[in-house]
Amino acid sequence: MKISLFFKDKMPSFILSTSFYLITLLMFLAFKIDSSLIIVFSISFFLLLLSLFLISYFKKKSFYNQLLFNIENLDKSYLVLETINKPNFYEGKLLYQALYDINKSMSENIKSFSLQTTDFKQYIEMWIHEIKIPISSLNIMAHNHKDKFDKKTLKQLKKIENYVDQVLYYVRSNNPEKDYLINEVELNKVIMNVALKNKDSLLEQKIDFIVSNINNKVYTDSKWLEFILNQIINNSIKYKKETTNSYIKVEVIEESDKTILTITDNGIGIPTIDLPRVFEKTFTGNNGRLKTKSTGMGLFIAKNLCNKLGHKINIESKEGEYTKVFIIFSKNKYYEVAR
Repeated sequence: MKISLFFKDKMPSFILSTSFYLITLLMFLAFKIDSSLIIVFSISFFLLLLSLFLISYFKKKSFYNQLLFNIENLDKSYLVLETINKPNFYEGKLLYQALYDINKSMSENIKSFSLQTTDFKQYIEMWIHEIKIPISSLNIMAHNHKDKFDKKTLKQLKKIENYVDQVLYYVRSNNPEKDYLINEVELNKVIMNVALKNKDSLLEQKIDFIVSNINNKVYTDSKWLEFILNQIINNSIKYKKETTNSYIKVEVIEESDKTILTITDNGIGIPTIDLPRVFEKTFTGNNGRLKTKSTGMGLFIAKNLCNKLGHKINIESKEGEYTKVFIIFSKNKYYEVAR
């Protein structure tokens, strides 16, 4: 709180007080009051006026400086009322009460919005579980009656299933406590499940699925990890080269403090300019626009889930040559003790 701006704000009061002083001074002169009395009055008047201004300034300065400092340094500025004392001057009390009422109204609106959002998410989850039943039935029918379902139909069913899974895990990533369980997981089982899920696409696209040294155990959520790997494998299939023997290689590197799962393909790669943004929400990049229609949500959700699980996910790529995805699992002794 700057004293110059404070005095500028109080200028009307200062002008009024000075006018009162001048009128009084003229009256003193008109009644021929002794000059020594006029001097004493003048000094007393201006000392009193200055004292009143300074007392008001310092009383308000402490409150407003603390208020502004806390607002600037709090991550959630709306909690500022929890960090300051109620002021002892009327103007500050009015401001404090106004902030309290505003904060209360905002909290009520947020609570109402949160309840609506929770209800909507619950409905979406329920709808997804319901819609997965006919999708699964169609998949079984398609595989049992391949003479009646062409490859294009199967491919579209696969896309529908993948998009439904994306919606489900996107919702769950914002409410991990509902479907989130860390256990010791065998990587080979998860990887084999992903391979079986994508078997038809791998065979159709003539992509070799190579696994190496995957008999490792990590602490994670198996369902979430399966979804993450499925998104990565889908991208490898989607962005394969048309003129080469394609492969997807999955291997595990064991280190003293971490386990690194790598998924490598020899597809079209990712342009250098797009690489830093591949985990951004709805980012499709040059490949997504030219090669196939893409939502740009798969890797975003995978990254979000990894963050929730405490894993790291990185990508390196060279356009026209390869793409390599790393999922890094930290070795935390806490899990072993907790067991």
